[in-house]
Amino acid sequence: MSTEGRSGEGRGGAPRRPRELSAGGVVVRGEQTIVIVPRRRAPDGSAVVALPKGHLDHGETPEAAAAREVREEAGVEVELVRPLGEVRYWYRREGRSIPKSVRFFLFRYLSGDPADHDWEVEEARWVPLERAAEELTYEGEREMARRALDAVRASEGPQDR
Repeated sequence: MSTEGRSGEGRGGAPRRPRELSAGGVVVRGEQTIVIVPRRRAPDGSAVVALPKGHLDHGETPEAAAAREVREEAGVEVELVRPLGEVRYWYRREGRSIPKSVRFFLFRYLSGDPADHDWEVEEARWVPLERAAEELTYEGEREMARRALDAVRASEGPQDR
């Protein structure tokens, strides 16, 4: 009897790896957003241009984790507007493939300065959303920037205060 499709099991009856869950944000101020350059490099050694994101703390909601990660990595305070979507991918750690999901949220900028980012980030800066949708390293994050830009342009998203 095949074990594929059983809850909690993968192919051949092997237990499924739990999917890592992170949360992140696209912070908007007009048609600008904040991108970060983490200190951790891509596998080829090149710099990564990314959106602020990270793991959930115990008992934390994805929305709260995303706002916290934005505060830590981008140095700004934000207000939640709405969910943008989820990016799923696999990455390698210590020779193992790890499945991961990142839930992204659209945030309205309230206050703060990207220069106040934490030690994990080499640089945080404002860029036009349209440019972020082209320059972010990973396609899933470029898609989140495009969705944020669409929301702003459709007047569903945040406006300057």
